[in-house]
Amino acid sequence: MAGFAREELDEMVRRWLIENQRCEELGDWKPLAAMYTEDATYGWNYGPTQEFMAVGRDEIRELALGQEMQGLEGWTYPYQEFVVDDRSGSVIGFWKQVSEVKRPDGQPYSPEGIGGSWFRYGGDFQWSWQRDFFDFGNVSHMFMEMITGNVLPAGMQQRIQRSVNGPLPGWYPIGKAPASLW
Repeated sequence: MAGFAREELDEMVRRWLIENQRCEELGDWKPLAAMYTEDATYGWNYGPTQEFMAVGRDEIRELALGQEMQGLEGWTYPYQEFVVDDRSGSVIGFWKQVSEVKRPDGQPYSPEGIGGSWFRYGGDFQWSWQRDFFDFGNVSHMFMEMITGNVLPAGMQQRIQRSVNGPLPGWYPIGKAPASLW
């Protein structure tokens, strides 16, 4: 496996952070699709029975960054740390998921546990794949807390309702996605 210049990977992370913050401010993550190769894949596990996978830049834009981020406008995903391997082109970014909605004590809703993204650099300042990971139990608990506290934003309520009506594009039973998580 060919290596990459550390400076190039550091610049990719810098560009990613800037564009990520811009998209958070817009409440629209679709522009991030330009930061993936044309044939990139982006997926994550969602508990013991389901996984998500978008194949190609268009699906990443429309499904991973569009459909899957609907209802999360106003949320931020501040990165806490990056680990960069210039030999493999792997980059791991650890992030938090933070809601604009506050708990009664004034703290924002934010799941406990660790969230992150594992990226593979594809050259030309684009990712060739991304795999997200997060603590499913803590995320589920937080959303249940928001539902029972009657503070879940309308956009997230609509997102949940869409998924109750049947599988959405990009969702697969474990092991049946068009690209492997590994």
